[in-house]
Amino acid sequence: MSEMFYWQALNRAMDAEMAADETVLTLGEDVGLYGGTYRVTEGLMAKYGEWRVRDTPISENSFTGLGVGAAMLGLRPVVEIMTINFALFAMDAIVNMAAKIPFMSGGQFPMPLTIRMPGGVAKQLGAQHSQRLEHMLMNVPGLRMVVPATPQDAYWQLRQAIRSDDPVIVLEHELLYFSKGRVDEMVPAPPIHQAVVRRRGRDITCVAYSRMLPLALQAAETLAAEGIELTVIDLRSLSPIDWNTCIAAVEQTHRCLIVEEDCRFAGAGAEFAATLQEHCFYLLDAPIRRLAGMDIPTPFNGTLEAASIPRADDIVQAARQMMARKEAAR
Repeated sequence: MSEMFYWQALNRAMDAEMAADETVLTLGEDVGLYGGTYRVTEGLMAKYGEWRVRDTPISENSFTGLGVGAAMLGLRPVVEIMTINFALFAMDAIVNMAAKIPFMSGGQFPMPLTIRMPGGVAKQLGAQHSQRLEHMLMNVPGLRMVVPATPQDAYWQLRQAIRSDDPVIVLEHELLYFSKGRVDEMVPAPPIHQAVVRRRGRDITCVAYSRMLPLALQAAETLAAEGIELTVIDLRSLSPIDWNTCIAAVEQTHRCLIVEEDCRFAGAGAEFAATLQEHCFYLLDAPIRRLAGMDIPTPFNGTLEAASIPRADDIVQAARQMMARKEAAR
């Protein structure tokens, strides 16, 4: 077991899979000589050569389509799209090709394609580079998507994605790359799409993913000092979603708070709330509450940017309000 940065865990996973299987290769902008925008492919070109670590032109649809073709021919390509915002250029390859070909071919062509991309609001990158587009990709049948929030999950979920015969989106948050955590390569990995309970409490189930997880855990510590206990669930996967873990937690707390960085209107949390309401209607003592990003393009101004998405204090305030209504109802 060792402590490492999130990006180092991804790099270790890439190295392990490339060493174990010569059909694994990676391609994208600056993945070779530069070592990746966030250092995830650092050192891999020197170790495995430029045939397996390929720098591409700025042409997302072309090199993602190349990854689709390589997967159809038996390779296991890992495509790095520099940011989820640039994935909009590659939607034809992702949606019309990667997600559809296994189904349309009756299973004759599996799609062992992994597409890595960072997303989320970072630090003053402007509206075009601060989008949360997971809701768009969740809506595509045939795609799988994981959202690792810790270095340990980044390590195992990337390895599991590369080994999968389905197309898997690995969505990494830009502000998590330099977060640190322990990585134990000897611990058996949980199923790639299984949610994990990171903290148990009696009062409210908080459902979060990606960067909202550490903020939810921070808020839970603050609330515990006030006597309010949160169960914090890390979804880890957005397609498919492990509903059973969420339902079991709501059964214990009878209240649910969904926290996401995505915009509230038609965001990922809308699906969480709708499905949990269907399954947990008679378990709930109060309506499911959603805490999400504002329905605006992300401001460039740092203060406004921070205010446009949930912060730990916002989670604390939402939980306090939920518990205040509980006391008022008595």
